[in-house]
Amino acid sequence: MHLSENEGIEGKTFVVTGGYGFLGAALALELIRRGAALVRSIDIRSSSPWSTQLQNAGVVSILGDITCKKDVEKALRGADCVFHVASYGMSGKQMLQVGRIHNVNINGTCLILDSCVKLGVKRLVYVSTSNVVFGGQEIRNGDETLPYWPLDDHVEHYSRSKSIAEQLVLKYNGRPLRETNGECLYTCAIRPPAIYGPGENRHIPRVLKATQLGLLLFKVGDPTIKTDWLYVDNLVLALVLASMGLLDDNPARKGKPMAAGQAYFISDGHPVNTCQFLSPLLKSLDYDMPKITLPLPFALVFAKICWVLYTILYPWLDKPWLPQPIFLPAEIYKLGVTHYFSFQKAKLELGYVPVVSPKEGMAATISYWRERKRQSLDGPTIFTWLFCVIGMTSLFAVAFLPVFGPLSLLKAFALLLFRSEQGIQIVFYMAAAAHLIEATYAWHLARKVNPANSKGWFWQTFALGFFSLRFLLKRARTQVG
Repeated sequence: MHLSENEGIEGKTFVVTGGYGFLGAALALELIRRGAALVRSIDIRSSSPWSTQLQNAGVVSILGDITCKKDVEKALRGADCVFHVASYGMSGKQMLQVGRIHNVNINGTCLILDSCVKLGVKRLVYVSTSNVVFGGQEIRNGDETLPYWPLDDHVEHYSRSKSIAEQLVLKYNGRPLRETNGECLYTCAIRPPAIYGPGENRHIPRVLKATQLGLLLFKVGDPTIKTDWLYVDNLVLALVLASMGLLDDNPARKGKPMAAGQAYFISDGHPVNTCQFLSPLLKSLDYDMPKITLPLPFALVFAKICWVLYTILYPWLDKPWLPQPIFLPAEIYKLGVTHYFSFQKAKLELGYVPVVSPKEGMAATISYWRERKRQSLDGPTIFTWLFCVIGMTSLFAVAFLPVFGPLSLLKAFALLLFRSEQGIQIVFYMAAAAHLIEATYAWHLARKVNPANSKGWFWQTFALGFFSLRFLLKRARTQVG
């Protein structure tokens, strides 16, 4: 395909569903940069880390739900092309919310397709997933001839819903538009693997949080297992090229666009073991990779326990106090089974070649997260928190509370160590005073090295003592150095 850089973009109107998300925002900004006359974003969120940047760039933001006909038609009216990016249930707690996954990913997609036909939108590019053909089996250098994985055999609902939605999108290709002179809706699907880059908020943040808290306890499978990753700028390029591939004004194609009705695998082109891929990022943030390696069957047992636990907690999955699960079964398969794909079809038909190498992409990601860490409140693992909080609470209980139940054994042990009840109280006062002095010092030091979080450093150090203060001291030495 030989088109100019901005063919089919300059002077056109675009809609990006999920435009306030990581990928949607990057795509909307790129369309503006390439000369689009108007870019609309429809998103259920009223704000996001990218909303100010989008507004400053001139993106029109529509607060709406893709499962609501009125909202969708408002966004799509007068559009030349739709990028359907919005989805639900990709990772973490969302993976368990089956009803919402079905409503957003399938019903929402159907509504968008019907609205395109009704309103005369000629092009639709769908962001699918490579998981539509993957269900836990090994795939090496797979291509688009692979069949869809049987719907009933998918490990989780997200991949099943994306598979159904992709097939709907491709079946809509060539459907006549209403009230037009023989024009049709042309559709295609892009199948990315896991996406990364500065600001990505699905995969890498979960890994970093679990590692910081000491909850990333093991690696899955052996180092020879490889999967694909995709830097966000490369995916944005692929989506733009796909939209060009749906243009029907190429005489050589006799009015049939190259990409019409097609699906394309996209990646950085460098399959890699996930632990090896993430290792430079973790090392740059002074986090340790887990030392233990679990075979896939044992890791699946652990993941299924998490699945059962979070299924029990289903009514509270939306609550911010409920942390993300460490792993779920589908994620174990993605980590522990080799599966990667060739982008040769996209290269030949769309002209796709990654513009950002994995080394460059990881360097940008590292720079982003190092800055995030510098501006945030750092701290020890969850086990240190439990040790300090339980320890100080227990010391207070044996020093001041009446003896009852298991507290009698704890108090007997304390008396053995400190000789008397008065001795226990003196030890508690000394520990509390030490924590208060350390917290006060942490507050003063944080006002110089991390002023935005000075109060946070005070309270964290008051709770944890030197276990917290040492992180602040290390940061102060780093900044001086």
